[in-house]
Amino acid sequence: MIPNIRIAVAKVKTTFYCQNCGAQSPKWIGKCPSCDSWNTYVEEVVQKTSDQKKNSWDVLKSGSKQSVSRPLQEVQYDEHDRFQSSDNELDRVLGGGIVPGSLILIGGEPGIGKSTLMLQLALNLNRKLLYVSGEESEGQIKMRADRIGLKPNNQCFILAETSLPLIFQQLVTIDPAVVVIDSIQTIYTDEIESAAGSISQVRECTGQLIKFAKESGKPVFLVGHITKEGTLAGPKVLEHMVDTVLQFEGDRHLTYRILRTTKNRFGSTSELGIYEMLGSGLREVSNPSEILISQKDEPISGVTIGASIEGNRPLLIELQALVSPATFGTPQRTATGFDTKRLNMLLAVLEKRYGLKLSSQDVFLNIAGGIKINDPALDLAICLAIFSSYEEIEIPSDVCFAAEIGLGSEVRAVNRIENRISEAEKLGFSKIFVSKYNLKGLKTSDYNIEIVDASKLNQVFGNLFG
Repeated sequence: MIPNIRIAVAKVKTTFYCQNCGAQSPKWIGKCPSCDSWNTYVEEVVQKTSDQKKNSWDVLKSGSKQSVSRPLQEVQYDEHDRFQSSDNELDRVLGGGIVPGSLILIGGEPGIGKSTLMLQLALNLNRKLLYVSGEESEGQIKMRADRIGLKPNNQCFILAETSLPLIFQQLVTIDPAVVVIDSIQTIYTDEIESAAGSISQVRECTGQLIKFAKESGKPVFLVGHITKEGTLAGPKVLEHMVDTVLQFEGDRHLTYRILRTTKNRFGSTSELGIYEMLGSGLREVSNPSEILISQKDEPISGVTIGASIEGNRPLLIELQALVSPATFGTPQRTATGFDTKRLNMLLAVLEKRYGLKLSSQDVFLNIAGGIKINDPALDLAICLAIFSSYEEIEIPSDVCFAAEIGLGSEVRAVNRIENRISEAEKLGFSKIFVSKYNLKGLKTSDYNIEIVDASKLNQVFGNLFG
């Protein structure tokens, strides 16, 4: 007789996570109560044992610091200076350089150039760097480096690995000064029983990398995927965990790329970096105003130049407007690179205050270069572009504009007018229109460009068109 043998099977614990915000639920629900998204909950296996393992970095590091509370006046810290990378545009959006011990997340659409940007940083940085790739083999990375003409150096180490414990072993062995993870969605740890890229894996791996960065004082760059809505894939808490979030934008069919800062604990979030995608990789654009203004043989109606500010950088941008009779009942309002709601407001001002019959016209607005700008100082240039296209009157190409338009058609002052005027003067413009309220305290004699002030939009119309 065979005795009854009972085999104890460990019970698998599962939890449902919202793929949008990371909220948890013991069972599947259709609508997330945290972010109000539908059908975003997925089931993931979670391992919880009584003797919880230490994370991989705790196992590998020598010694463990004991957490002790202390008064704030007794807290001491080391003064870490930023160090410069070989990329001036990247240093600008980071706030002046790379901060030791920081965690930087870079997101962008597939094929936009995230891996190319990180590979250029790895091969041009004069510090020991470990480039961890979970998407490409070592041969593919070497092939990309040869294609864009980058010369390998002994300071850049390549590791094709997705296991976080093995990555930490290499970090202890090589002891690099900078770490690049491409991408965080491909990294996994055995402490979480779910697939790589799941919410629990991304959260756990990022938490261990944060612990490594803060305790070792070495910056870590994370490359992240984005969803079809344009947001970073994974839990929303991922953006709260890291120190800096950079967004790499641009159309894959156009040559220019924009690197924006959406979060930065060590600098401003209004900085902007511009690159040009070439066959030899990403080229830094040091003077974006020259590329954002197209070269024309003769003046064209509906084209004006506006003086904008992005972070600490003044930009002169070409604005193109097209007004044509609507072929259908409802006229179209299309803006590329600009807020459509603000465009509708400016159209209402032109129709109400100056009698332009725009309610029966299709209006298209485009910012040249494929960039997105929300600076109110472009209002005056947009109004002039729409009026120029509506009346088929060309505006001189050596004139630019920098002012905000109110609902009463008043020309309002904008900030940092000195930088805008200096940029227009440097690029050879002969005249710039500004608000008269910007002239308070401004020494117009210091500039070699004619500064025309106005308080109402009709004054600008009269000066330009008579």
